[in-house]
Amino acid sequence: MVALWKTLQVILVLSILILLHESGHFFFAKIFRIRVDKFFLFFDVGGFKLLSTKQGWFSKLFPALRDKETEYGIGWLPLGGYCKINGMIDESMDTEYLSHEPKPWEFRTKPAWQRLLVMSGGVLFNFISAMVFFALLLGIWGETYIGNEGNAIYVNDLSYDMGFRSGDRILLLDDYEPENFGMLTAELVRRRTHKVTLLRGADTLSLYMDLSRTGEMLQSPDMFTLAVPFVIDTIPPQSLNYGGPLRRGDRIVAVNGVDIEFVQDSRALIKDHKGETLPVSVVRGADTLALSMQVDSLGQALIYAQLPGIKTHEYNALEAIPAGVRMTWTTITDYLKDLRMIASPGTGAYKSVGSFITIGQAMPDTWDWYRFIYLLGLLSIMLGVMNLLPIPGLDGGHIVFTLYEMITGRKPSDNFMMVAQMVGFVLILALFVLAFGNDIGRLIR
Repeated sequence: MVALWKTLQVILVLSILILLHESGHFFFAKIFRIRVDKFFLFFDVGGFKLLSTKQGWFSKLFPALRDKETEYGIGWLPLGGYCKINGMIDESMDTEYLSHEPKPWEFRTKPAWQRLLVMSGGVLFNFISAMVFFALLLGIWGETYIGNEGNAIYVNDLSYDMGFRSGDRILLLDDYEPENFGMLTAELVRRRTHKVTLLRGADTLSLYMDLSRTGEMLQSPDMFTLAVPFVIDTIPPQSLNYGGPLRRGDRIVAVNGVDIEFVQDSRALIKDHKGETLPVSVVRGADTLALSMQVDSLGQALIYAQLPGIKTHEYNALEAIPAGVRMTWTTITDYLKDLRMIASPGTGAYKSVGSFITIGQAMPDTWDWYRFIYLLGLLSIMLGVMNLLPIPGLDGGHIVFTLYEMITGRKPSDNFMMVAQMVGFVLILALFVLAFGNDIGRLIR
């Protein structure tokens, strides 16, 4: 049931983003009076359509739409969508227009600058949409994150092997001072960090990074988790410890005779004592007390610790707009850094490329407006940036050819465009295979 719910969310998010992207092409085509033959969500490969304004049950219900210039519809293959512009070589590979003289409403008869705007419209709409989504997000919920200053890391096997230790405080990534604790791993990788300056106890140390392990870091999202001192914040009513000797503000420093510093240290000590009562040492004010902790049948104490360093920035309606623009720009630049690493095989970053399966795993198990709007903004940027890649078949390929024409005054031939389009399809197919292959490999592992 959870898998079905996530799948439906993926389809909804991608449908919204595809419609926004194709609307950008449609908008500029209509401005310049270029005929748009088809506007489709998903691909109608083989001519099979789930919905069409020109044929089938929908056209019978709304006969007035059959006479419209553009056919609107939904295809059966949910791998994208398209806006078929008259007189243009696109993913449909329709060359019928080459058999007659150019018409004034065709794409090929328009000036290069107009064609450039038509081809850039999808990406432009994606970026504008991301600004709107992020501004809405910040205006409603504000910005909440765990600050890096004063907080310590808790390491996993990878970060331990690279020289980090639980309790370290990361001060600098080369010369950059990180602010958001949750972005430490991403910043470490994106900035191609060579030296990490950290505080270990009272000593300031430098760790030099092995950049050949970038792929491992991308595959290890829990490389740095927040080291949380076991200072009690809340004991919920459903906990066996509710109403017991433990109180808010107590700091647990030992469990079952073993000293601990962080909440994470206690988990391994508790999980093997299901249904038992364990002795704990607690610091309360200036005193150290010997108390007890109840462990339930699942091996949990159900005691919530205080999270340090949480920062919140609220925005009014006017402040949210420029903040949304800044968030969009930052996300675009970060994603470009990610693509640069993927294009460098030595980093192993290509192993992190994912498909719809990865998107589905990012979806929440229950409806969450915050996550939904955030993913709309993030994926809108990813869709826009990916379409800017100079690959024939993507908007970026068409943009490059049009810029070439504007600079040199020479337009690529239709035969060249046909060959380039086919080469682009092969490259895009290879990206799909890589993405699905990575996801399947991760599922198997």
